[in-house]
Amino acid sequence: MNLSFTEENYLKNIFHLNFNVDENVSTNALAEVLNTKAASVTDMLKKLSEKELVNYEKYQGVTLTKIGEEQAITVIRKHRLWEVFLVEKLNFKWDEVHDIAEELEHINSEKLINRLDEFLNFPKTDPHGDPIPDKNGVLKSQELIPVSKLKVGDKGLISGVREHSAEFLKYLDKTGLILGESLNIIEIINFDGSVMLLIKGKQQMISREVANNLLIAT
Repeated sequence: MNLSFTEENYLKNIFHLNFNVDENVSTNALAEVLNTKAASVTDMLKKLSEKELVNYEKYQGVTLTKIGEEQAITVIRKHRLWEVFLVEKLNFKWDEVHDIAEELEHINSEKLINRLDEFLNFPKTDPHGDPIPDKNGVLKSQELIPVSKLKVGDKGLISGVREHSAEFLKYLDKTGLILGESLNIIEIINFDGSVMLLIKGKQQMISREVANNLLIAT
């Protein structure tokens, strides 16, 4: 199925917003993520519904049909494989690759993507710790927990992030909070939700916002 860049972006973002959430995606939530007007979102959802890619009813939100989900997962697979390629083979930093992959994900060649997957030795996750769907569209979710949900004495491995902005990733690089590092929870400040960590033998305080967006495999 040939879809426009905009249509693919809608499907991808509906998938992300609906992932592990048992409720329809609202028009306003989509408008916020896509930085557009709710009226424009409504118009696009009607078009996607006519193509049987989404289930949409006015005021009831939207979900993906089976075909729509397959299309969304294909785009996500391409995006995440390109991110791996950019980091591992072209030496981009993990905070630089998202916008480039946003463009590359729309290249419509299954053969190219399967060759890319093979060339990269079939990676399971992208540079941000997000799982990569396989060529059959299977997306294995990971059991990752935000640091904010841990308790004093808990420990784990930094394995992903919720926030993919360049600013946040640069902050993590600067502070050494990168994928693969192990940490222990030493103290949680009730007043503001900040967390004291032990990482690489040193204590480090992070804010509640950072703790909410840093994902751990325990």
